[in-house]
Parts: sequence; C-alpha cells; structure tokens
Amino acid sequence: MSDPIFSESPSASLIKQLAAMIYDSLLIFAVLFFAAAIALVFNHGEAIVSNNWFSLYLLFMLYSYYAWFWHKSGQTLGMRAWKIRLVTESGDNPGWGICYLRLACALLSLLCLGLGYWWRLLKPYTWHDRLSHTRVINVSAPRKPAQQC
Repeated sequence: MSDPIFSESPSASLIKQLAAMIYDSLLIFAVLFFAAAIALVFNHGEAIVSNNWFSLYLLFMLYSYYAWFWHKSGQTLGMRAWKIRLVTESGDNPGWGICYLRLACALLSLLCLGLGYWWRLLKPYTWHDRLSHTRVINVSAPRKPAQQC
C-alpha cells in the first residue's frame, strides 16, 4: 500500500534532480579527496596506482555518502538545497539495501549514456527509481488533494 506522501507529492523535475547531483558532486569530490588522503597515510605517502582495493574503497565512500543521507533524512545536502526528497512507496526513508540497489541501478542508468535519467522526461520516475521502488519528490510544491472515496 502506498503512503499519501508518495502518491500525493509531485515528482521532482529532472532539472532539480540534476542540479542536486551537481551540488552533491562538489561535496563528493571533497569526501573522496579526504578518503584518498587517509589511504595515503596508510600507504606511507606512496602514490596508489591502479589498485582494485583502492577503487572499491572509493566506491564504498561514494555509496556511504548517498546511503547515509538517504537513510537518515531522505535528502543529501544537494537535495536539501533544491527541496527534493527520496521516499519509498511507503513514504519512508529508504533502507540501506534499497540505497545500494538504487545506486547500482543509477550506475546502470549512467552507463546507458544517461538514458535512465533522460527517461524522467517521459515518465515521473527514472530507471533507478522504478527498479528500487523509490521516488524523488518535490517537497516545496503543494501536495495534490486526496481523492474522496
């Protein structure tokens, strides 16, 4: 059963979603820079060249950034600035597993030349929203009135 916040709140526009992604990318760059600096300390200051473990570590840090914010409040800092929020079909913040699934599907959307994102121009969801049963809503817009039974 769907929660009213999921069904009554309008979907966030693709422009707002992309703007939030750009905002978050600046923050992610800082997080990954800090994570790489920590890895350098453990590598005795030597450069880390094409190490699969290091790549997985950075991917984990990227996942952690998104999953932490989505799980705790449904919003990353970029999403908060653009007044959009990620919710599940029940209207809750997504769990850790849903966050992982959504990020994996978002990567798939990007690998298909961004087609999963451009799909949002035709439908009220992206591929990764559809596959993870989530939706990015516009929290600054008024909700649609509930229908009477």
